[in-house]
Amino acid sequence: MAEATNDTPNESTENTLEQTSEVSRKRLKPVPLSADGPALYEPAPVAKLAAPSASLDHPHKRSLSLAFAGIVVLALSFGGGWLGAAAHHDNGTPSITEQKTVLTSQAALVSQIAKDVGPSVVSVNVTSQTGSSNPFAALFGVGSQTEESAGTGIILTSDGLIMTNRHVVPAGSSSVSVTLSDGTVYNDVKVVGRTNDNDSLDVAFLKIQDTKGKSLAPAKIGDSSKVKVGDSVVAIGNALGQFQNTVTSGIISGYGRSLQASASDGSSSENLDNLFQTDAAINEGNSGGPLVDLNGAVIGMNTAIASDSQSIGFAIPINDLSGLIDSVKSTGKLQRPYLGVVYVPITSDIKEQYSLSVGSGAYIPTADQAGEDTVISGGPADKAGVQPGDIITKVDGTDINQNTSLVSVLGKHKVGDTVQLTIVRDGKTITKSVTLEAAPTS
Repeated sequence: MAEATNDTPNESTENTLEQTSEVSRKRLKPVPLSADGPALYEPAPVAKLAAPSASLDHPHKRSLSLAFAGIVVLALSFGGGWLGAAAHHDNGTPSITEQKTVLTSQAALVSQIAKDVGPSVVSVNVTSQTGSSNPFAALFGVGSQTEESAGTGIILTSDGLIMTNRHVVPAGSSSVSVTLSDGTVYNDVKVVGRTNDNDSLDVAFLKIQDTKGKSLAPAKIGDSSKVKVGDSVVAIGNALGQFQNTVTSGIISGYGRSLQASASDGSSSENLDNLFQTDAAINEGNSGGPLVDLNGAVIGMNTAIASDSQSIGFAIPINDLSGLIDSVKSTGKLQRPYLGVVYVPITSDIKEQYSLSVGSGAYIPTADQAGEDTVISGGPADKAGVQPGDIITKVDGTDINQNTSLVSVLGKHKVGDTVQLTIVRDGKTITKSVTLEAAPTS
């Protein structure tokens, strides 16, 4: 199982299962697993091919012994490397001194990255009011309960615009405060907007109402399309909801990952799509924090961790968020652009299952295949004449494949943008011009 990375033990998260599609109203039942707009949904026939489950984390519920175990493993790894070097030096293997020089250089680089990026990372503390699920609670004087949670955020502008995960600030959040890396606390923080609970893009935006004359340090935004498997990365976040600006390092170990995510108590769940996979330790409480490259540029937002394995974490590529970031910066509100289709990313298995004529793209199943309408009535795609059974192979000339998903390409756009879809229909290639609209808020 995997966990999305925020929250202290009592946090109430409101994430729901989502499927890989551009938009759908479908809400699946929560599953007892451990792991955010409109969602991208994947039709029922493909659900059984789903990737590993994930869960929204709750910092203090995890034993610190896990962290200790990681330290032991790390120590053994370095120790073994040095001993091996000593044993095989005569065979041309770098000496211990040479290896220590490399390690020292790596440590100095990570330290400098932490120093440069740290001021752009904040701790997000949330108080929420939740009602009792007992229908007779009011009769016994039991009303709403106050719950506290903590996560991480990324500063986007000097006047206090901050990005974090949606599940860090669940619906019903009554109070939000942020703490800067220097210890400065701002209690008057507004939730600008959060993607709806049926959206596979787990993101929310916050705004410090008054920075009290302080100019904040915006993070440097990178280009996630240039990230390759094996690239070194650094994760920074509010580990366990109490250890602010914890720094870990590792590599990108995969991309294009889709996984099922739920709260560790099984109270809610969702599908997350097109994620980076990394072995940099993404700790509970890191939700909403930055995953940065060796230039200190943000290439992802930490979102989930695998709870049934070690050192497997997941982050939303920053390019999937770039359109929303630009929109919120310019308008001051969150408007998620959407196409209005249910689609399936084409793989060799999907091609065979649906007898498709092409090996890559985004397939829009028929209602019979998906068990639901796959072109949202009255939506942008419907208005443009997109039909069930169509295969979207390009958007504005960019190929849609396993490396570049439909959601990733659309994530670079804003509401009102017009995109050109290249579509394969009944073996013929056609084009459709679609104007993206604001996604429904529910």
